[in-house]
Amino acid sequence: MKHLETLIQDGGDISIGPIGGAPCVAAAADAHNAIAMIVRNEGETLGALLRRLDRAVGRFYDHDEITDEINGP
Repeated sequence: MKHLETLIQDGGDISIGPIGGAPCVAAAADAHNAIAMIVRNEGETLGALLRRLDRAVGRFYDHDEITDEINGP
């Protein structure tokens, strides 16, 4: 999970828990903004959720694309 490691080394953070009406969300933020909020799918393992979060953080680093499954497009 190289992107999550880079994020944390650069002073960012991740959190996992309920947000809004979603019972489980993995979120990643840098020092200024939320860069990814991923809703855990039914039956999805914690490891799979973290891998999806890592890919979303990678998309932010590579394409400046924020992933937000909470607030929609």
